[in-house]
Amino acid sequence: MSRIAATFESLRNRGRKALIPFITAGDPEPGQTVALMRASVAGGADVIELGVPFSDPMADGPVIQRSSERALKHGVSLKDVLGYVREFRKKDAATPVVLMGYANPLETMGAERFADAAQAAGVDGVLVVDYPPEEARRLVELLDARRLDTIFLLSPTTTDARMEEVARLGRGYLYYVSLKGVTGASHIDLAEVSARTARLRQFTGLPVGVGFGIRDAATARTVAAVADAVVIGSALIQEIEKAPRGKAAARVTQFLAPIREALDSLAAVKA
Repeated sequence: MSRIAATFESLRNRGRKALIPFITAGDPEPGQTVALMRASVAGGADVIELGVPFSDPMADGPVIQRSSERALKHGVSLKDVLGYVREFRKKDAATPVVLMGYANPLETMGAERFADAAQAAGVDGVLVVDYPPEEARRLVELLDARRLDTIFLLSPTTTDARMEEVARLGRGYLYYVSLKGVTGASHIDLAEVSARTARLRQFTGLPVGVGFGIRDAATARTVAAVADAVVIGSALIQEIEKAPRGKAAARVTQFLAPIREALDSLAAVKA
């Protein structure tokens, strides 16, 4: 069982929902990344999505684009990102880490070399935004062989046939994009999220995480009522962006803590 699967099983047994924050590796500067990862855990993160900075993102809104630009100004590469994970693992062997990014850096390194390096660094999952399932089978095979999870995105426009295909290839959890457009761009339609996640569950037993548009504890709690996890990125990056120098880690913990409390209040209600 992968570390991601074990985490979701433990949460399910306790009636809890997963909090998955997204941060961009190397933002606001490379020396803070591991501290921000640890601050995320202190704030209640169950899984960390670590963004690999990229110059031409397709799914990222302006907030996350700026975070990639800041990281790239420091020359942060995929190799550096793997180094941050290795450093994080020196003190945390429990929290799953998912690398989220685009195909170009992975292709430049080479898929097999990347899979080996990710396993060695302590990565648990990989989400490549611009790898549709038709082009991801080789990566899935390489990651499966190393007990790493390949995670896929689904959207409000995903067809039943595509849901079925993604459910077959996906590992760890599935990431449902709650809105049409880029992350941070709009308010989510909670009724549609509820209907679409219910439809998705007809094709998979994997946990379903929902992201894009979750900005605060109230929204996170509402979404978590119909999902297994909430993913929060742009709102968290904004907190990092606004933080005074040296204060970003504390800001991350302070921002995530009430969201963690809101998610846990669902379990208390059910109990």
